[in-house]
Amino acid sequence: MSKMPRKDDRTVLSPIGEWYEDLLAADATVNARSVAFQGSSLLCAKLQEREKLIKERVEYLAKKRGIPFEECWKLCVTGKLEKITPDEWSNMPGQEDESNK
Repeated sequence: MSKMPRKDDRTVLSPIGEWYEDLLAADATVNARSVAFQGSSLLCAKLQEREKLIKERVEYLAKKRGIPFEECWKLCVTGKLEKITPDEWSNMPGQEDESNK
């Protein structure tokens, strides 16, 4: 018997709208899968396509904050990365040198 995920192990997404729900239901049916499984599969495939872009964007945020990529990645994954204001960014060490180039 397969182990069911704990309730807090599940990812909950916002509603996707009637048009996308119908597309997903049709796609799941023609692939002989449940809607939940097909939705998960499609999301994973799209994330794999975008992996390089996502990492480039995290690298940008890391450089903007003057922190290593790994630290920024961890902050992003744990939901702890806070937005910085333009004033905060301009007052960060090393930013003055970059503006004079």
